[in-house]
Amino acid sequence: MSTKSQRTDPRVLRTRQLIRDAFIELLHELELEKVTVNRIAERATINRVTFYLHYRDIPDMIASLADDMINEMQSILREAHNQTGFNIQIIVKLLEHIAENSNFYKVLLASKRIPVFTERLMELIVDLITDRMNMRETSSTLNVQKDIVIWYGSSAFIGTIVFWLRNDLPYTPLFLATQLAELLHLPKPESHKL
Repeated sequence: MSTKSQRTDPRVLRTRQLIRDAFIELLHELELEKVTVNRIAERATINRVTFYLHYRDIPDMIASLADDMINEMQSILREAHNQTGFNIQIIVKLLEHIAENSNFYKVLLASKRIPVFTERLMELIVDLITDRMNMRETSSTLNVQKDIVIWYGSSAFIGTIVFWLRNDLPYTPLFLATQLAELLHLPKPESHKL
């Protein structure tokens, strides 16, 4: 899940991926407080010095992983930005990304609920909903304050993702996106038939 530029040495990317995978595996087994640099290094088959070449400490690594998560999702949203309005394709692309990286998201969002990941995802979704609401016509059939709509929408979206992950992705990204689109009264494009 790295969004580093193409100039980054492939060995650096590979090492960071090993560290990330080791961290996720350890979180399946241990509470966050019991995960140490030694354990990560041992699991990643690297030494401690190599870990410290990439990160200052575990909180720095967690912050970096959260940044990578948000950067990847922002990249998906930028690709979909050319489309008009908030539509099902955006939701499908986000859910496909989450499904492709479900091991990562299951641990960090659904089971361990490490706050930095949930908070950053919440900020991203709040920004997305706010942008989409600002693009909509000012006339709305709802008589609800804008901030309440944003709080509700972002919490409901993240809550749905968490339950989807906790239940081992029982629905495809397309089906779940279609269901969310129904709830949000979004137009369904012709290209997305079930």
